[in-house]
Amino acid sequence: MTIKRILAWSLVLLALLLPATCRTYPPEVASQENFFFSSRVVGDRFQVLEDGRWNDLLVKGVNLGMTRPGTWPGEAGISAGEYSRWLEMIGAMNANTIRTYTLHPPAFYEALLHYNTTHKKKIYLFQGVWIDEGPLTENLDVYPEESTEAFKGDISAMVDVIHGNAVIPTRPGHASGTYTADVSPYVLGWILGIEWLPDMVDSVNRTHPDQTAFSGDHVYTEGASPFEVWLAQMLEHTLTTEKKTYGWSRPVSFTNWVSTDLLSHPYEPFDQEDLVTVNPQHLKLKNSPTGYFASYHIYPYYPDFQNYDPKYTEFLDWRGEKNSYAGYLKDLRDAHSIPVLVAEFGIPSSRGLTHENVHGKNQGFMTEKEQGEIVAGLYEDIVHYGYMGGLIFSWQDEWFKRTWNTMDLDNPDRRPYWSNAQTNEQQFGILSFDRHKIRVDGEKGDWGEPLFLEKDGTKDLQALYVDHDERYLYLGIQGNPARPWPETLEILLDNLPGVGNQNLKDLGLSLPLGADFRITVQRDGISRVTVDRYSDVYHYQYGKILGLIPEDEDAAVPDSGIFSPIMLPLNKALTIPATGLQVPYKDDETGLLRQGNANPESPDYDSLADYCFKEDQAFLEIRLPWLLLGFTDPSTLEVQGDFQKDGLASRKNIEGIQLLVLAQTGKELTALPAKALSPSLSEPLPFYTWTEWNEPQVKERLKESYPLLQSLFQRY
Repeated sequence: MTIKRILAWSLVLLALLLPATCRTYPPEVASQENFFFSSRVVGDRFQVLEDGRWNDLLVKGVNLGMTRPGTWPGEAGISAGEYSRWLEMIGAMNANTIRTYTLHPPAFYEALLHYNTTHKKKIYLFQGVWIDEGPLTENLDVYPEESTEAFKGDISAMVDVIHGNAVIPTRPGHASGTYTADVSPYVLGWILGIEWLPDMVDSVNRTHPDQTAFSGDHVYTEGASPFEVWLAQMLEHTLTTEKKTYGWSRPVSFTNWVSTDLLSHPYEPFDQEDLVTVNPQHLKLKNSPTGYFASYHIYPYYPDFQNYDPKYTEFLDWRGEKNSYAGYLKDLRDAHSIPVLVAEFGIPSSRGLTHENVHGKNQGFMTEKEQGEIVAGLYEDIVHYGYMGGLIFSWQDEWFKRTWNTMDLDNPDRRPYWSNAQTNEQQFGILSFDRHKIRVDGEKGDWGEPLFLEKDGTKDLQALYVDHDERYLYLGIQGNPARPWPETLEILLDNLPGVGNQNLKDLGLSLPLGADFRITVQRDGISRVTVDRYSDVYHYQYGKILGLIPEDEDAAVPDSGIFSPIMLPLNKALTIPATGLQVPYKDDETGLLRQGNANPESPDYDSLADYCFKEDQAFLEIRLPWLLLGFTDPSTLEVQGDFQKDGLASRKNIEGIQLLVLAQTGKELTALPAKALSPSLSEPLPFYTWTEWNEPQVKERLKESYPLLQSLFQRY
């Protein structure tokens, strides 16, 4: 080891061993009653010390996750450069706060410290401490030592981390390293824990009836449930640890959500969503100069009572508009005598739809522009109804996420390696990583050589282009500019081995391939993707397996010549307790194709556009989400198996995709290749394949929602 390296490590160790009382803090730090602090709760606002004065801080922020494409949360894969770049973008958005749910790698805290020491306008941090959900789900309890002591240990370690005084050993699923960046002056507060599952909270309350009160040096309870007593103990541990070790205090809170709020919801159809209360007002603070606040995750489309309670569906907001979200916000705020922060809110800009809001603030099938407009409106409601501000979920898209109505259709071990446009949970971010290899705008400039070129220049269809990236399969069809574009274009894909239709029943046509998927683009009509009835996983899962829709008994017959619409479930049949109203099962045809310009650099960009047609060039471009075509993992060419024989979890790896294009005008039918419909076809059909990947290629891009939110935060 060189003398320079010995000296460097000596300085690191000295910093770690230096007592907090001997450190020099910036002018943003105050002291009172033997406490250091840089933030506090006064009334309904946070306050921060700036230039020697306490100023109100309305929280305008984002939640920052632990991942980038190609990594799982526990891999802590975000680089130092990415953290620095993202902080610059977040600051430029006029945000003043970020929230993290758990420990990030040292590079994050180093980047935050550097940002705040080089910018006049600071970015403050809500630091979370995660708790392992596994034992909670298994035991339905928080009191066992394996949960409580592990959580306390993580809290203590996190206290050391924010003071730049920690060496966190390597542990699977967690960040680690040497933490020397003291960001304590910029940590606005603690938000502990997770969205507590109602059945777990209820079990704790029933299992520990003797745990009814707690009184510590800083936290005590009044009228608390056993679970709330445990929460009080965790807040006490946090405040005591930071006070004893560093002489510091800061505002504290714990994560809460609508499912465990303190209101009653007689219109809620699911028992779990109104089963139990976690009331933050049962926890009180003493001997602390910094204060306490409640934190809630509040979304407009969940739970369901927001769609059925007339108190909310008919609520007129401050704009004079019907707004169930605003109605709930008002009721929740009115029920609290302590200040409340909305620690999570937002909607995704995904193609796939999962849940609807009665006033159109849906979970999915929203453009990036709609995302920005709706999120801006949600924030305006949050401020208007007296909250401390809000934190948008989330800063970046997270490819590892799953959603209930698509999670059985992909490979759970490969999610971070490709971008699933059908899974809304992956698309909540303001920052996208999708590279849009083909900018679907009707122009040919993005394409290389065609996969197939027709030799006869007089035919209706001249060339077939195929490409792909981590999010889409791209198709380009070159027509003949000298001839009218076909009324209907059919693209048939054979990518599920051993199955598929070898005829089109509606056209009375035999096919030279087993077509699994049929992409129909009509010049004047509805365009859609449909699936071979035998391979219709939706009707198999929700009809045959779950019995939520009528079972298609004929679906198990292969080569029927029939293609089915591709559907996603939205909700099962419900009964509203307060009225007995029967709400029918609902689904959505996700295979419908939308025409528009999908080039992010175009002024008429539509992030939900599936295809674009340029008549003057006789050129059609289509982009198709992988999941819509039965791919469970495109990065390994893995597709759904024959689930009619082997069950829903069956998977197969394929060599590639075989394609056939048909054009129809009136009764005239032509093909690409032109000889494909000839009985004497001797040459193979176009075949597309690609190389497997484990490191996805990405391109950071701020979504259309970004400038809208930038303008919003500037106004506040």
